[in-house]
Amino acid sequence: MSSCNNSVPQPLVFVLAGIPGLESFHGWFSMPFFLVFFITVIGNATILYIIQMEKSLHEPMFLLLAMLSIVDLSLVSVTVPRMLGIFWMHTKEISLNACLTQMFFIPSFYVMESGILLAMAFDRFVAIWYPLRYRTILANNMLIKMALAVLARAVAVVTPAPILAKQLESFHTHIIAYSYCAYMAMVQIACGDISNHIVYGLMVIVTSVGFDLFFIILSYGLILHAVFRIPSWEARGKALSTCGSHLCVIALFYSPVVFSVLAQILGYHMAPHLQIIIDNLYFLVPPMVNPLIYGARTKQMREWVLRILHCHRD
Repeated sequence: MSSCNNSVPQPLVFVLAGIPGLESFHGWFSMPFFLVFFITVIGNATILYIIQMEKSLHEPMFLLLAMLSIVDLSLVSVTVPRMLGIFWMHTKEISLNACLTQMFFIPSFYVMESGILLAMAFDRFVAIWYPLRYRTILANNMLIKMALAVLARAVAVVTPAPILAKQLESFHTHIIAYSYCAYMAMVQIACGDISNHIVYGLMVIVTSVGFDLFFIILSYGLILHAVFRIPSWEARGKALSTCGSHLCVIALFYSPVVFSVLAQILGYHMAPHLQIIIDNLYFLVPPMVNPLIYGARTKQMREWVLRILHCHRD
């Protein structure tokens, strides 16, 4: 229950604080944020270009990687420009409708990315358990169904957020202590009973990230079971090497979430500015590093990058 004596009605304009307590360092924060944005756009655009041009990459694993790159580009596009506006030009005001729009798209793309990582785990499971039927099971029509399922789940899970936020009638303040419009950040400054909003926020985490992480772990349990039934150590290593890039991406994506959940369970409270920085990293670091991981570990992509760099030098 959250009550306040001097409440204000729902404002038409909110103020995004950026990183509260570190306002004097906003200019310094803008540089790594811009660098992350630049590397993310270049890296994911390069991945999409190579997959389109290289016919040998027109297989399920890399088509799923193309979906991941599209979602990564979308995610940074709806987060970083607004952050840079705050850090560079102090444009902290955001209209209610723009805030609700951002509140929908940012978590939607995040949930989509989680769903694609689950689809990629299923891809590796099929490749190792049913290698002879791999292309039959993961035909183009199956990939389209998986993509539509990922999209539909994200829309269904996240759509209630802006609807519920719109129903909040009074607030402690019109300042949101974040660098983007987060649903729970708005709920925390609202007056009145917010228990239903907290339950919904937990349900979003459980039905998206929690669900996906559980089945990813299950998939890799079955993968390891299949791999260790292979008599040859060399064949085992070759089978596991096909999962290396995906495992790196999974660890990078889910580690901050697991860390935050464990910190709350254990009662560890981080400083507000540190929590906000970590929350920003949820959305920024994986999209930047994903293409670097796959580019470094995929022979065809390395060759294409070297070819592109060689052409530019000439």
